[in-house]
Amino acid sequence: MKCPFCNHPDTQVVETRVAEDGGFIRRRRQCGHCEKRFTTYERPEVSFPAIVKKDGRRIDYDRSRLRGSFSLALRKRPVSIDKVDMALEHVEDKLRSLGAREVQTHLIGELVMAELQKLDKVAYIRYASVYRSFEDIDQFKSIVDEVTKPAAGKKDTGKKKP
Repeated sequence: MKCPFCNHPDTQVVETRVAEDGGFIRRRRQCGHCEKRFTTYERPEVSFPAIVKKDGRRIDYDRSRLRGSFSLALRKRPVSIDKVDMALEHVEDKLRSLGAREVQTHLIGELVMAELQKLDKVAYIRYASVYRSFEDIDQFKSIVDEVTKPAAGKKDTGKKKP
């Protein structure tokens, strides 16, 4: 692999780690010429379904676009890159498991919203408000209410917030 800093073709693997879920391998490399270090990721290449846009156009799946959606929703939120990577992996795993040749963008949007809801409630509301094209404050309020309602099965301790 070429060094991304000096383009020298001789790099050496310094450290190899398998991801928590085993979905990819992370390798730390060092250039034999400039001695700078960089990280590479090795994952199996699989084909993803074509994405069918709202207007009927078909485009190839692009991980960077999915990452961009997460990044925009999570902008200035305290969520680690590792957690975002895991969320991306979850969405991709679900897409692969469908076995479909094509998927509608609305399905991907729903998968992203499900992952954002687990990661960060504010990011979830941001994404949902744009994705679902809220037109009035009542729609916005309903999604905030959905996020803030107590989870089913949790008991009220009787303590009130000051």
